[in-house]
Amino acid sequence: MGNTILRVDDIQKFYGNKGNLTKAIDHISFSVRKGEFLGIMGASGSGKTTLLNCISTIDTVTSGHIYVEEKDITALHGAQLADFRGKKLGFIFQNFNLLDTLTAYENISLALSIAGAKPSEIEQRISQIAQALNIQDVLGKYPYQMSGGQQQRVAAARAMVTNPAIVLADEPTGALDSNSSRMLLTMLTELNERLSATILMVTHDAFSASYCNRILFIKDGQVFNELHRGTDTRKEFFTKILEVVSVLGGEQSEHM
Repeated sequence: MGNTILRVDDIQKFYGNKGNLTKAIDHISFSVRKGEFLGIMGASGSGKTTLLNCISTIDTVTSGHIYVEEKDITALHGAQLADFRGKKLGFIFQNFNLLDTLTAYENISLALSIAGAKPSEIEQRISQIAQALNIQDVLGKYPYQMSGGQQQRVAAARAMVTNPAIVLADEPTGALDSNSSRMLLTMLTELNERLSATILMVTHDAFSASYCNRILFIKDGQVFNELHRGTDTRKEFFTKILEVVSVLGGEQSEHM
């Protein structure tokens, strides 16, 4: 399965002060190989979003280290951190976060412009990603002229165009109806399979998680269990996920 792209090494995260300490992450370690589609599951307050925030450098760890492509990102500061975030991470947001006043092409090119890419390189990269995601015909359109599915693909193209080491998605289907959820999850699978994107998705929804290759279950800030999809169909994997979730005592019922 190729090489390790992310290594989380014995991280802890505390909030508050000595009199009132909350341990959000309690000695978590795991690694992710290039091209994996990893799901992180757990109930509200389990620490799963804090974990994603530490990996995305939105939050800092209290102790331990996180390595992306063998670089210790917990040691980065200021401009180095901004540079890492811009070049190595892609983000898929629930509400697309496209800028209304820019065309699809301009929305996608923004990250490359910020990274200082030449116009000719920008054009080439956008052409490649637009072809891969089948959005060549909407590049000149503004978000309000596109369907939800097209906006979703433009947002994915923007996340992928810098060739990030990891794509991060925090509850990406949380506010979507079931049809839009399926479209988004199918598209993440495409990114994973066709572009070898390494994806980390935080979710509390078993249906969404069944699209992943592997799932880490987080409980009380620790890794409680791990599931590999292997040769299972998505339906078989979904059943196994539900079994673990029932043991975890999650809050699944709302989506089932």
